[in-house]
Amino acid sequence: MTLISPDTTAAVDAAITSRHSMRAFLPTEVPRQTIEEILAVAARAPSGTNTQPWQVHVLTGGFKRELSAKILAAYDDPAVAATHTEEYAYYPTEWRSPYIDRRRKVGWDLYGLLQITKGDKARMHAQHGRNYAFFDAPVGLMFTIDRVMCQGSWLDYGMFLQNIMVAARARGLHTCPQAAFTQFHKIILAHLGTGPEQMLVCGMSLGHADPAAIENTLVTERDPVASFTTFHE
Repeated sequence: MTLISPDTTAAVDAAITSRHSMRAFLPTEVPRQTIEEILAVAARAPSGTNTQPWQVHVLTGGFKRELSAKILAAYDDPAVAATHTEEYAYYPTEWRSPYIDRRRKVGWDLYGLLQITKGDKARMHAQHGRNYAFFDAPVGLMFTIDRVMCQGSWLDYGMFLQNIMVAARARGLHTCPQAAFTQFHKIILAHLGTGPEQMLVCGMSLGHADPAAIENTLVTERDPVASFTTFHE
């Protein structure tokens, strides 16, 4: 059994609280061994009856660049982009407060740092398109799940994804989880060569964050515990 001490507690807390989505990465390579270590740690995530529903695709080099080029070609063509839609609803169909308020704030906070003004659709389009280049990260991750798996397995998947991001921070790396890829799931799954039984969950960028990038200074707010917690005694 692993012994827990104030030092280990502080280290885990630091890995969790220092994690935030980075949107600019350095080209510094991440060794394959490091990626494998991160995934091995992440695989300790709980899953109902130990089903372990995650399937991971690690993209680097030319394979990653080719996928980015395919997606961006579709994204930059309005007529083609309109033929690509998400396979599952990530966001609500009806936005309400406080969720819409938080969504708007993070969007305008990011655009404010990048000096993208309201109505500048061209720069907004370009900034969103950086998702599909993995924000220049050297490693892209794609996550798929077998279509036979249901909602509970998606909860398990979320814990697996969080484990990846925390394990990455423990190694001095950063990530950006990206639901933006789901619009182009047909392109992605075809490029990965998965069978029709697989469904795209999301993508993720992994690497060393660019400390000079202004967008990486964005740290989203979190509500205090008292605002979302009820103690029943």
